[in-house]
Amino acid sequence: MMIPDSLKPTILVVEDEAGPRDALKVILRPFFNIQVAENGQVAMRVLKEHPVDLVTLDQKLPDRQGLDLLQDIKIEHGDVEVIIITGYGSLKSAMEGIRHGAAGYLLKPFNVTELITLINQTLEKKKRLDCLRSFLKHSGELAAAERESEQAWKRLSEQYSSLTKAKQESDPRFGASTSLIPLLSDLLEAKDRQLFNHSSRVSFYSTLLANRLNLSLSEQKSLALGAFLHDIGNIAMEDHFLSKTERHETTGQDRLKRHPEIGARMILPLGLPAEVGQIISYHHERYDGSGYPYGLQGEGIPLLARIVSIAQTFDHLITDHPTPQALPIEAAVQQITLQADTRFDPMLTDVFARVINECKASLPALAMSARPMPIPEL
Repeated sequence: MMIPDSLKPTILVVEDEAGPRDALKVILRPFFNIQVAENGQVAMRVLKEHPVDLVTLDQKLPDRQGLDLLQDIKIEHGDVEVIIITGYGSLKSAMEGIRHGAAGYLLKPFNVTELITLINQTLEKKKRLDCLRSFLKHSGELAAAERESEQAWKRLSEQYSSLTKAKQESDPRFGASTSLIPLLSDLLEAKDRQLFNHSSRVSFYSTLLANRLNLSLSEQKSLALGAFLHDIGNIAMEDHFLSKTERHETTGQDRLKRHPEIGARMILPLGLPAEVGQIISYHHERYDGSGYPYGLQGEGIPLLARIVSIAQTFDHLITDHPTPQALPIEAAVQQITLQADTRFDPMLTDVFARVINECKASLPALAMSARPMPIPEL
């Protein structure tokens, strides 16, 4: 059955060579509405003038690099998905593309079935993210009192489930519905792709450290999930999520310091392990007691939160957000080591430094390919 054009998603093909551009048009036109652009300037004009769901992007363009255009697309049109298709691929460029928001990466010559499958998967993901973006824009109830928050999570879960094929099966080992995992993951990405990437990497680095410690299986699972959700309170920082009292009493940096408390409050209705809430609450506490929001000190800070404190600081140091210039891995480890016994647990700092130094050669690739929230199996 032919799909009416009005119901087809729209794809923008950005390709400077006429041959590959025409080939993509022929391949995709039966399934999608097609727009084309031969350079970055035309692509940005098309995105401004026409509704576009997905962009296929060549990495080499006559007026700019594809990765530069990708960043501009994600800044100005954050809900548009991008798939990079290039004949000049490398692991490094693929990692950079994913880090800046690309949904996928294909090398020329590509398999047509693989391309169509990747596009359809990406468009399904876009439907989920658009649903969550709409929910986040119009509802502050996730951060409300527990009863109101519980109802908001229920509505959100029902809306999300209607867009997925995930079954609502309970997992007694985890204490929550398995459908919560993709929902929470997509929720962070719907809020901010950089937040999602940071959360995924922090979970990975925390797991690296945990592998050298004598943690129980339940602690490992709680650490992986808690590290991924450590900044979930940041999705509730806009005014419409906060009570009138909170909006009046907190501004700027003070409001930012509320995100651990707000995040822990948000997840209360989800039935997650207590250790997950502790990580969210205490990951900005410092070993010398000068952290926030509660000023806990030393071993009064739960162990898993102390682990995540190191991991999240390390990730901020080696990426270009929020600092203007990323540090080399060695320099980042040195900075963390210098803060042992003040900001960080000295024993954990020593173990973390050894782990990172042992695997630093492969660390960027491992971190970028890490799946969020790796939950250990029995």
